[in-house]
Amino acid sequence: MSLDPKLLEILVCPLTRTPLRFDEAAQELVSDAAGVAYPIRNGVPVLLIDEARPLDRKPPKQ
Repeated sequence: MSLDPKLLEILVCPLTRTPLRFDEAAQELVSDAAGVAYPIRNGVPVLLIDEARPLDRKPPKQ
């Protein structure tokens, strides 16, 4: 399933107010700034902070 590009242009992360990136494989909207991903259920983005999942981040190499 795809997300309407016009919709993606206006959606922002509710935490950071930065643009979101659509991850088609995972069907999520990703906020790189906040480090979370918001689910898309039945074609509807769920932009609730409580519904976001943390992104898996690798610790920096030392």
